[in-house]
Amino acid sequence: MNYRIEKDTMGDVKVPADKYWGAQTERSKNNFKIGDEGSMPLEIIYGFAYLKKAAAHTNCELGVLSEKKKRFNFEGMR
Repeated sequence: MNYRIEKDTMGDVKVPADKYWGAQTERSKNNFKIGDEGSMPLEIIYGFAYLKKAAAHTNCELGVLSEKKKRFNFEGMR
């Protein structure tokens, strides 16, 4: 498996290269092994997606996020 190195205030952590999460999520997965892989309800995942989309639009309007990143589309990535 290929990995990339993500960094946070606790240092470096290896994250699978095909995943979109960062260091803190990887640490949580490693330290709190609760439930099945992918056990979060889809409604929660979609809710977070809408929240992140709204944040992307706002940050683009503020000039801190590029138009290209704002338009990124996750449809069909399953």
